Amino acid sequence: MKVSSLRARLLAWLLGGVVLVGVLGGLVVYRNALAEASAFFDYHLKETALILRDQPVDYHWPPPIPSNNAAYDFVVQVWTLDGELIYMSRPHTVLPTFTTIGFSTVNTSSGQWRVYGTESLTKVVQIAQPMSVRRQQAAQLALRTLGPFALLVPVLGLIVWLAVGHALQPLQRLARAVKARRLNALEPLSDARLPDEVRPLVGSLNDLLVRLTGALDRERAFMADAAHELRTPLTALHLQLGALTRAGTEAERTEAMGKLSEGVQRAIRLVEQMLAMARQEPRAEPVRTGFALDELGREVVAELVPLADSRQIDLGMSEAQPVMVRGERDAVATLIRNLVDNAVRYTPDGGRVDVSVERSAGTPARGLVRVVDNGPGIPPEERKRVFDRFYRKPGTPSPGSGLGLAIVKAIATAHGATIELGEGAGGQGLAVTIDFPAE
Repeated sequence: MKVSSLRARLLAWLLGGVVLVGVLGGLVVYRNALAEASAFFDYHLKETALILRDQPVDYHWPPPIPSNNAAYDFVVQVWTLDGELIYMSRPHTVLPTFTTIGFSTVNTSSGQWRVYGTESLTKVVQIAQPMSVRRQQAAQLALRTLGPFALLVPVLGLIVWLAVGHALQPLQRLARAVKARRLNALEPLSDARLPDEVRPLVGSLNDLLVRLTGALDRERAFMADAAHELRTPLTALHLQLGALTRAGTEAERTEAMGKLSEGVQRAIRLVEQMLAMARQEPRAEPVRTGFALDELGREVVAELVPLADSRQIDLGMSEAQPVMVRGERDAVATLIRNLVDNAVRYTPDGGRVDVSVERSAGTPARGLVRVVDNGPGIPPEERKRVFDRFYRKPGTPSPGSGLGLAIVKAIATAHGATIELGEGAGGQGLAVTIDFPAE
């Protein structure tokens, strides 16, 4: 089962670490105890063998050490110099046969033995002890050492549980504070009395609230501007519909129908621009792909050629150098379309609009989109304001929504591109240059 509680996870990890350290410590204690027990028993093996070496031993004598004393785990064997066994303290025990002088470890069918042998003028004395005795003594010592630790593990678990719960109280207070907030409460969260580990989380939440506040403010401003801008064309449509109703002759009805159609087209254009602007509002990270900027420019120009032809405007591509950029292809198409559409709408009949896509000479190369017309242009003092929503230069005769360049600005900013407004060829008209980072 997956544990989702942070307190339970910390308890499991901490107690698991403590138990693991305890087990490793037990192994170390056991090994040290075994080494100490081996040194101690080796000393007694040697001392016993040296004591018996100088005593006369006859197999007819009773054993000097009673064989029924289970507490005495040493086994004594005496050999003649020619290899005959003349004494054994435990005759029915499977013992190691004569080995070597000094210490040795011998394997038998009854287990492993530690043996010490010493030689006198007439005999060889060999003292043996099962290695299991030493291991048992070492294990008992390790258990006695770690026993209190094992008994304290539940107490340690309770202390860890309470300590973790106390440490998590700031997170619980933060969760309650966020849950108790009103829907429209977007003021920053307080990071007072919070641990240093939690402050980055609160800082990130406050940054998110700031961005959310900005997005909501922009949305409210957009809705207010949209309501204001839609009121005028809708009122005009209502008046034109009334004029159509009051028309008494066919000529009056035709004229009223023409004006009504123009009003509908303006309203449609305004709604389309508003939708395009809304799509450029901050949102989740869009899917960006690499695409050929020159090909996209040719497609947009070909799409708007009929609009230019209807007013005898010479629209075409003056330059189309191959260059790849990375971004949202549809959004960049909207950017180029708005630039060319604005140029065509504001250029007088019979004018000229040139579109070019160039590759900069720097490293890395950048993509440049330039739209140049010979229309009225934009005075330098107005060039900063034309990117504001619903702003139109005073005295502009052509119908429009004032959103075209605002959309261009939003798309360019989202793609890390820069915009430059200048004069057209010969100081007449407007030249708009968009500088895109290359892929």
